[in-house]
Amino acid sequence: MKLFARALSWLGHPLVFVTVTVGIVVGSRIARLDAVSVLLILFVSIILPTALLLFGGVRSGHWSDADISVRTERKRFYPVAIPLSAIGVCALWLLRAPHFILRGALVTVALFALAAITNLRIKLSLHALFAFYCSVILFRISPVFGGVAFALSLGLFWARLYLQRHNVVEMLSGTLLGLGGGVVTAWWP
Repeated sequence: MKLFARALSWLGHPLVFVTVTVGIVVGSRIARLDAVSVLLILFVSIILPTALLLFGGVRSGHWSDADISVRTERKRFYPVAIPLSAIGVCALWLLRAPHFILRGALVTVALFALAAITNLRIKLSLHALFAFYCSVILFRISPVFGGVAFALSLGLFWARLYLQRHNVVEMLSGTLLGLGGGVVTAWWP
């Protein structure tokens, strides 16, 4: 059971979940040539630097794992992750990316900022936040994509509790923030 929970946890890692979701959204809503440009900008400005930050932090000993599971370790993560996301927003704006892509990028920066503020009191689950955020967005693209993502999100919720990475309050906080962010990104007028 522990192996299954770990597999779900890695499959639902925010970097993985968000990258796949962005690929689905961009691939299904933007013309092929424009989609390649948007994906390239997102990869170079946000995804790759964030991956290097996570794994570099583990390698250097700043973080105990790529999940940044220790609350005090996150204090060094957010001050870098938030500006990285903001740089991505600027790059998308300069590229003149579609409005819905810019909105999603802006909401992502806001979610990171809210998570950083919340981290002063509790270590909310970034896994839950981004899994449920992406699920709501994917429901806008397709009920099938949204349903699969939501089922994975529920499994991830269980896995993070089972692995004792978070308590129920931390999981619910991440879930509610993610659901709210998803609604603002994909369903708000």
